[in-house]
Amino acid sequence: MGKVQLFEIRLGESRVIYSPGEPLAGTVTVRLSGSLQYRAIKVSCVGFCGVSNKINDTAWTVEEQYFNTTLSLADKGVLSAGEHNFSFQFLLPASAPTSFEGPFGKVLHQVKAVIDTPRFSKDYKCSKIFYVLCPLNLNDILDIEQPNTMSVTKKFNYKLVKSGNVVLTATSDLKGYIVGQVIQLRTDIENKSGRDTGAVVASLLQKVAYKSKRWIYDLRTIAEVEGSGVKAWKHAEWKEQILVPALPQSILQGCSLIHIDYYIQVSLKSPEVSVTLPIYIGNIAVNRVPLSPSRSVQHLPSAVVPSAPPEEEEAAGGYHPMDNVLIPTKSHSQQQPFSYAPGLSFQEADSEQTGSPNHPTLCLSTGATIPYYAEGNVVPVPTASSLILPPEYSTWGYPYEAPPSYEQSCSSANSSISNGN
Repeated sequence: MGKVQLFEIRLGESRVIYSPGEPLAGTVTVRLSGSLQYRAIKVSCVGFCGVSNKINDTAWTVEEQYFNTTLSLADKGVLSAGEHNFSFQFLLPASAPTSFEGPFGKVLHQVKAVIDTPRFSKDYKCSKIFYVLCPLNLNDILDIEQPNTMSVTKKFNYKLVKSGNVVLTATSDLKGYIVGQVIQLRTDIENKSGRDTGAVVASLLQKVAYKSKRWIYDLRTIAEVEGSGVKAWKHAEWKEQILVPALPQSILQGCSLIHIDYYIQVSLKSPEVSVTLPIYIGNIAVNRVPLSPSRSVQHLPSAVVPSAPPEEEEAAGGYHPMDNVLIPTKSHSQQQPFSYAPGLSFQEADSEQTGSPNHPTLCLSTGATIPYYAEGNVVPVPTASSLILPPEYSTWGYPYEAPPSYEQSCSSANSSISNGN
């Protein structure tokens, strides 16, 4: 029985990223030191999604398969010593979803080959991971080019007998962005009280939902920026920018087990109040004339909801005029841009950006699977593909309460405004 010195799969032109509906060609190479009897040599092209209840566990609780095609390269015979090459070609289905890898599941595409030997002999197997990218065209999403606005009013008590309210309004210039694009964010805070507010924080959040026996949510802060608080009886405006880093797209078309959503959350630390803007991350930018960073936020309409001053304050000291002020930024955790897939890059930002020493560091990926932030010293550990540098998830804890849906956000905001709460 001959010894197999080499058994591998090589994809045409050393490619690793393909599009749905595209042909995938390659070669299976076998190098032997002696003759080898076989019953069949086969190659398969497989695409599937697996989800587990446990972190980084490949004993899938739930699976769904997208395609599984097998070709016979050679039927029963004997391979002589030396090197043998077998060519193959598959046509990827147009419905193949984008590749993804997370702590509780993955969308995986691979080519597998096997040398089926006679009974009582060892079979030989090898595999090759490849990635599918199905671009998300943001222009296919309704009203994607419109500003995204949400407002909420928070009533609170202070100094035991006094009360006031804060109106928090957040507006982004668009509802969808691509990697490397700048999110223009404007926040209006109307402090109708005699107490200063806490700091204001804007965060870009990623929520990945995995459908197992129950829904599992992985909620992460991708970028964060903090502004100063608002003095008593001030109407403050805060303008900021968040650069979208390399992230997986919002919609894994064709995959029903993993859902990816993004949000911009703006919150006050005191009193505790927040608004959430659902956004999309795609691959093809919104088709419109880009606005310059210095002008775009200024022309966004203010959505501050007018309301009467609190009755208690009015009775005690009469109406207080509202002064308009600008909020300075205290810290910015935005990372520098980077390339997240072979051949993909974008221009670096001109402005100087600093990172918070307490903010999680970034785990880079050179494959189609996307990086995440993780705390502590991150040591990349190879997974199914040598191209992936996965993140460290040791600090993860769950369950997390998922952010509200777009409809829930709208209904709760309208209810709060109408009730004056």
